[in-house]
Amino acid sequence: MPDTVTANSALEMQGGEAIARIIRAFHGGPMFGMGGFQLLPLYEAVRRFDMPHHLMNDERSAVFLADAYAKVSGRVGLADATLGPGATNLVTGLAEALNAGTPMVCVVGDTHRDHAWKNMTQECRQTELLRPVCKELIRIEAIQRIPELMRRAFMVATTGRPGPVVVDVPEDLMHATHTFQAEEFEVDAIHEAAPALRCRPDGRAVEQAAALLAGARRPFILAGGGVHISGAAETLTGFAHATNIPVAHTLTGKGAIPCTDPLSAGLFGRYDRIANGLIDEADVILVVGCKLGEIATKRYTVPGPGKTIIHLDIVAEEFGRTRRADVLLWGDARLGLEDLQAALLAKAPDTKSRLASYAGEVPVRMAKWREDVAPRLHSTERPINVARLLTAINTVLPEDGILVADGGFAAHWGGLLFDTKRAGRSFVPDRGFASIGYGLPGAMGAALAAPGRPVLSLTGDSGFCMVLGDLETARRLELDFTVIVVNNAASGYVKALQHLVYGAGNYHSSDLTEVNFAEVAKAFGVTGIRVEDPEGIEDALRQAMAIKGPVVLDVIVTRDPAKMLPGVDNRAAVIKKGDRIA
Repeated sequence: MPDTVTANSALEMQGGEAIARIIRAFHGGPMFGMGGFQLLPLYEAVRRFDMPHHLMNDERSAVFLADAYAKVSGRVGLADATLGPGATNLVTGLAEALNAGTPMVCVVGDTHRDHAWKNMTQECRQTELLRPVCKELIRIEAIQRIPELMRRAFMVATTGRPGPVVVDVPEDLMHATHTFQAEEFEVDAIHEAAPALRCRPDGRAVEQAAALLAGARRPFILAGGGVHISGAAETLTGFAHATNIPVAHTLTGKGAIPCTDPLSAGLFGRYDRIANGLIDEADVILVVGCKLGEIATKRYTVPGPGKTIIHLDIVAEEFGRTRRADVLLWGDARLGLEDLQAALLAKAPDTKSRLASYAGEVPVRMAKWREDVAPRLHSTERPINVARLLTAINTVLPEDGILVADGGFAAHWGGLLFDTKRAGRSFVPDRGFASIGYGLPGAMGAALAAPGRPVLSLTGDSGFCMVLGDLETARRLELDFTVIVVNNAASGYVKALQHLVYGAGNYHSSDLTEVNFAEVAKAFGVTGIRVEDPEGIEDALRQAMAIKGPVVLDVIVTRDPAKMLPGVDNRAAVIKKGDRIA
C-alpha cells in the first residue's frame, strides 16, 4: 500500500491510517502511549509512515510527557490509549493540560459499536469520564468524517486558551476501510502550534488602561502562565524595560521576565520573596495571562482591597472569577501588551524616567532579601537543606537550561528559589492540576522538545515512586536529562502540614521507607548518583549533566518537617484546621 495520497487521487485505507495521515499532515511531533487491539491500525500506519511513536509503561506518563513536550515546544502534544483502563489512566494528565492551557490531541480507542454494552472486556463509560477533563471530546461515528474531525481536534487544541482534545474512536471505525480523496488530508498549518490565532483587546479598553498606568505612582505587573502560552515573555520584558514597571510572576509564569532582571520581583502569592510587599504598596496592578487562583493570591488575599486592577487575558470566563477588575482587556497577551505599551508611551512618554526611582527599589529589596536568607541558601547542614540544592541548581544550570518541577513540594521550592536567566519558559511545573508523578515524564517531554538544552527535573521520592517504570522508557529513548530526587523519606508536603497543623510528632501515613534511588536507577540500567554532602551538590550536578542518557541524582535532604516547606525566610505560617494547601 503506498505511503502518500497524491493530488486528485483516491485511496482506500483503514480509519487508523486516516488518523495517522492527518497527524502527519500537521507535522505532528512524537506520540506517546500504550496500544491495544482497538489501536492496531493506527500503530501500523505510524510504523509504515515512520512517524515517531514511543511506547510508555503507563498512560498517565504518556499524557504528562505530551504535556511537557507541548509546554516547551508550543506544538501540539500527542498521546494515545486503548479503551477502558487505558482511557481512564489519562484523566489526571488531561486535567493538568486543561487547567494549564496545553495544546494536546489524544486518540483513544473505544468499544466496537455492534458489541457495546454487552460486557465487552474493559468497557466503561469512558467518554463521560473524559469529557470534564478535556477542552473538547470528539466522538467519531462515521469513518468518512475522520479527516474533518481530526482537523477540528487540532484547531480546537491550538486556539483561544489551548487545551487537550480527546478523539474517541470506536474499534469498528478504526479497523474499517473507506475510500478517501486526497484533498481531505490537506490541513491549515497554523494549527500545528499554539496560539494558532490571535486577537487584540478593544482599543477603548486599551486607552482606559493606558490612562490608569500613566497616572499611577506605583504600578505593578502580575504575570501568569498565559504569558508563555502566548509567547509573550520577550514582549513583556520589553514592556517592563520601556516603562520601568516591576513584574512578579506565578509558578507557571516564571520566566515571563528573567528572574535575574532588575525589574523582577520574583514569585508572588503563598510563597514570595519581596513581591507581596510591593503588591501591597501598588496603586495600579496589571494582571497578564493569570487566573488569580488560590496559590497566586494566597487564598484570595493578594492583592488586598482598594487596588485598581487591569486584567489582560484571552479567556473571558476568567474575568471576575476571583477578583473584580476595573478594566478588562480581552485578547492575546502579546498583542495586548504591544498595544498597551504604544498607548501608554504615547500618552505619557516620560513614564520610564518618572518611575525610575520606584523601579530602583526592586533590586535593592531583592538584594536585602538574599542577604537575609543567605544562611539557608548556602546552608552546610546535613541532611541537605533544599534551599542549598536550589542554590546549586542556579549556579550550575546554564542560561538555556530547563528545570521541570513535580507538583506540590518541588514546584513551590523551584518557584520560589529557581532563577531563570532569560525570558521564556525555562521552568516547567505541573501546576495546572498540581498532581505528583510529573517529574520524570516531564523531564522526558522537555528533553524531546528541546534537544541540546540541559534539562533538570525536581521531584520528591513519593512522586518518583509513582512513575519509576518509565525509567526504562527514558533509557530506551536515550534521552539526556537529570531527574533530581528530593529524598526526605516522606510525603514531605503532607508531613510538613501535619507538623504545622497538629504540632511536632503528630504524623500519620506520611513517612516512607528509606530508599537508595541511585541504586534503583542502576537496576534500570541508567546512571545513579547519591549526594549526602551539601558541598558535593554542584560537582554532582555537573557530573550528571555531562553524562549522555538519563541520570538519577538522589539528594538526601532534611528529615525535619519544620524545614520542609519553602519558607526560607522562616516566616510564620497560620493554617486553620480544615484548610487545604497544595
